[in-house]
Amino acid sequence: MGKSINAKELIAERYGKEGTKEREQFTEGAFSYYFGEIIRNRRKELHMSQENLAQKVGKKRPYISRIENGEDIRLSNFALLANALGLSIRLTPE
Repeated sequence: MGKSINAKELIAERYGKEGTKEREQFTEGAFSYYFGEIIRNRRKELHMSQENLAQKVGKKRPYISRIENGEDIRLSNFALLANALGLSIRLTPE
């Protein structure tokens, strides 16, 4: 049987140790992807098209598409989208 490896070790092996440029890029991309999935899933739960959501927040449909596909998003725009989708944003200390 092969050696087992945990997720932290795997991420460090593939994307570098914490604090490295490669690891920071991976983390940023992962968060952007995660937020895009939240937006897409909630929009679909509400049976809302990208066009409808875009109009609701004063953006264009391609912008919504890019966000859902993992493009980085400004916090102010994330808050607009969250509000339009009936989502709350909670910041808590670690």
